[in-house]
Amino acid sequence: MTHYELTDWTLIAPEHPDVPQDIRGRKLAATVPGCVHTDLLAHDLIPDPYYGTNENEVQWIGYQDWKYCTRFTVHKEMMQLEQLELTCEGLDTIATLELNGAVIGKSETMHAAHRFDVKEDVREGENVLVITFHSAIHYAEEQRERIGYLPTSEYPHPFNFIRKMACNFGWDWGPTLVTAGIWQPIYLEAYSGARLASVRPLVMSASKEQVEVSVHADVSGDLEGLELITTLFDPDGQEVVTQTSSDLSSPLNLTAENPQLWYPRGHGEQPLYRLETELRQGEEVVDSKTQRIGLRTAQLDTSVDDIGSKFTLIINGEPIFCKGANWIPDDCFVTRVTPERYRERITQAVDANMNMLRVWGGGIYETPAFYDVCDELGIMVWQDFMFACATYPEEAPFGALVEAEARYQVTRLAPHPSLVLWNGCNENLWGYFGWETNGKTWREWTNRRTWGAGYYFDLLPKIISELDPSRPYSPGSPYSNSMNIHPLSDDHGTMHIWDVWNHTDYEVYRRYVPRFSSEFGFQAPPTWSTLLESIPEEQLEPMSETMLHHQKAKGGQEKLQRWLETHFSLPAPSDFEAWHFAAQLNQARAVQLGVAWWRSHAPRCMGSLYWQLNDCWPVSSWAAVDGYGRKKPLWYATRKFYADRLLTFQPRGADLFLYLHNDSDEVWEEEVEVYRQTFEGPKLATQKLSFSVAPRSVERIALEDDLVTTQDTESEYLAATTGTTKAYWFFELDKHLNYPAPRFEVGLAPTSTGYALTVTAQSFLRDLCVLVDKLDADAE
Repeated sequence: MTHYELTDWTLIAPEHPDVPQDIRGRKLAATVPGCVHTDLLAHDLIPDPYYGTNENEVQWIGYQDWKYCTRFTVHKEMMQLEQLELTCEGLDTIATLELNGAVIGKSETMHAAHRFDVKEDVREGENVLVITFHSAIHYAEEQRERIGYLPTSEYPHPFNFIRKMACNFGWDWGPTLVTAGIWQPIYLEAYSGARLASVRPLVMSASKEQVEVSVHADVSGDLEGLELITTLFDPDGQEVVTQTSSDLSSPLNLTAENPQLWYPRGHGEQPLYRLETELRQGEEVVDSKTQRIGLRTAQLDTSVDDIGSKFTLIINGEPIFCKGANWIPDDCFVTRVTPERYRERITQAVDANMNMLRVWGGGIYETPAFYDVCDELGIMVWQDFMFACATYPEEAPFGALVEAEARYQVTRLAPHPSLVLWNGCNENLWGYFGWETNGKTWREWTNRRTWGAGYYFDLLPKIISELDPSRPYSPGSPYSNSMNIHPLSDDHGTMHIWDVWNHTDYEVYRRYVPRFSSEFGFQAPPTWSTLLESIPEEQLEPMSETMLHHQKAKGGQEKLQRWLETHFSLPAPSDFEAWHFAAQLNQARAVQLGVAWWRSHAPRCMGSLYWQLNDCWPVSSWAAVDGYGRKKPLWYATRKFYADRLLTFQPRGADLFLYLHNDSDEVWEEEVEVYRQTFEGPKLATQKLSFSVAPRSVERIALEDDLVTTQDTESEYLAATTGTTKAYWFFELDKHLNYPAPRFEVGLAPTSTGYALTVTAQSFLRDLCVLVDKLDADAE
């Protein structure tokens, strides 16, 4: 097998009147993988779309056709091999490929690889490859015109009529930056005989005593006289088992004794085995693949119970309370997300005590680096198929494109133990049940027409059953485990809670007890440093033109203000720094309230994934980590409310209780002191008791009447403290509380790694936030 990377690419700008004069028709050195935007930025030909309102200045890019060109040399030795193929692991998106003037293939999807036979078109010596990327906007509009309108969530372009990263077309947290380019590796492969097209290892059963791995190899070419040899090595590199077969149509089944099982973070270790698969002809190794795998099982319990129906993920036979967030592309220009950046961002999830990330269906199937880090750090991946917030056509070419995409991605991602759940779509089932667009419900728009149901209930589960029966599948989120029940049922399946933020305050979270809360959230602006790097200083006020431009949610700033006014007596409008802090604090408070409430209801509720961990650019949004990778106060709050042990006050009807959620493998035994006191200090009532909470369980402690009864709701509060945890309960909203004037002392001393900051409170301090990025943008 000869592998030849294609390099030295040139980007050729179109000769079009809408293209700026200094760009029109130019030939520019290009970076592959990359896209048109990143290449134009590298040559300083467009302004940074993330700064100010520059996004508006680059909209013309998405309406143009662009060419990428390279020249490469093929030597005689390569020409003598039987097969010569051009492999494109990712083209974005609508492309025509020409080799030496002849069309060799086309692309209509960003979400699958392409492999073109170029044996008859390549020539010895110099060759010229030109890839023309046609406007994704024009293509989507043409397909909508041909097939007929299908509704979306009122975003500006028909993203549902193209198999491309949907949020490129704008979202309620993302800009409209419609990319084009070669976004994954591209290379020539030459060989004779056969090759290993793919190896798909599936862990079919696993226990502490024994594991069964089924290895499915797809071999292309001449199969005569070939045999497969698969060897499993343990994390220390020691050979565990080898299997050989000349029946290339059947899987190789490996049995290993006393395996080291892979567990999610907080439930065990993440040992990774090495799987080596060789394709041999006699003693000659024709082709080979090496993969890292983890030995674990993943199941989804959606069984009926006396409440409704469950949504409980089970790993290695153990029910898991999923604690995490939703994941979106970490940059609008996805090739800028390096392996190091993936590791930084996923480490931030781990450090915030998360154990799951949901790869949302309006982005991309992530690159290998994302899943590799999740494998290593124990972050479970809930993987959406790429359908979000829209009805989708099933007519040609889309049915075939979706099938090819699903088969490719299921096969590609099969080795990763972190991937524990496939999900058909995001909010499309909910939309079908009741959303309205342009004055009609989605059901009215799709009457007697396809809208995506054939994908979610037929095609995708069929492919999962065929290619990956080792993992569970759910048709959508939210979904009540049946199309006979509204997707937002409290008693069934998964739930998205968006009346909070959009229509009501976050105290309303306590009206819901979902079986699994897979989307909910509250907005805040990015960190101070990120604002300074993306907003002109004179525009630093909540309702300025540029602040509104970096707020993509409809009425977002008004909602921020409304819920701030619900909780706080706000500073003067001119005090932007105070507004900024209050907005960030309100976000942290909101998500904390929801998560703590649902954790107190385990095991009825078995998951909390808030929207969202990360951002793709500097924007006011629901993220805990902003578009420049800086952690907002929500991230620090997450460390506490996703900690393995959570102590929290929660109401049940008219009564108030203390709840203890022990999400660890050890018994939690301590003494707790609960007391009611004034902000000025005197304790008015006290209750002390010992408790014991079994592993992975919740206990409730009843509180004495004199603790929960107060005549001065504005000046008193409840506290509960153990040796390791603390909880508070306030009888009024902030703006009604008679907080004392803050009194504290601050000490700062240099250390070998930075500075030690000591804050000594001399009055009640409810929330202490150390916003060091205001002093140094890189400080933490």
